[in-house]
Amino acid sequence: MKRRLRNGGQRNGHGSKKAREQGWSIVLIDESGFMLQPVVRRTWAPKGQTPIQHSWDRHDRLSAITAVTVSALRQRLGLYFGIHRHNITFVEVMAFLTSLHHCLRHKFIVVLDRLNAHRKAVRLLQAVHPDWFEVAWLPAYAPELNPVEMVWNHTKYADLANFIPDNLDHLHQAVTTSLGNMRAQSHLIRSFFQHARLELGSFHLPSETQ
Repeated sequence: MKRRLRNGGQRNGHGSKKAREQGWSIVLIDESGFMLQPVVRRTWAPKGQTPIQHSWDRHDRLSAITAVTVSALRQRLGLYFGIHRHNITFVEVMAFLTSLHHCLRHKFIVVLDRLNAHRKAVRLLQAVHPDWFEVAWLPAYAPELNPVEMVWNHTKYADLANFIPDNLDHLHQAVTTSLGNMRAQSHLIRSFFQHARLELGSFHLPSETQ
């Protein structure tokens, strides 16, 4: 990616260079929530008749964690996700990183923000498996640098816009379908990098790569 991600005023592409030389993938991670209430968007209706949506007043929700992966050599894109019926903690982050390690079958560089759950999961996993991955922390208050933000944007504001689920099972099915379909659309995932102004083929990761 030609755009550099700033951290502490320094800029460095060392982590991505190492990834290419070693054949490691780049993994970008983020989480989001989905509620029973619809994401209201502009829609069609007969003239003079305002659309009315009847939805649940409950605050039940799902929490999802997603990773967008980029292979170092061929720049192949992948998408992995997990959905939970409770808030995501360091336990779920650790389990997700473990699953990614088993799927990718080699060391990788994970790019993520400094959420407490992320920091604790990374610290605990690296203490036990120091050879599984290295870490590049995103700058504070810069979600626009993470292409996974556009995964949530597409799911919520395109696939599930004005969607009113019957219950959590229905919502789980809809989110799973949206993310599952996205996994097969590499051109769509590639557009998420373009939106973040990150050009595939030349990675410049944050300077604090561990």
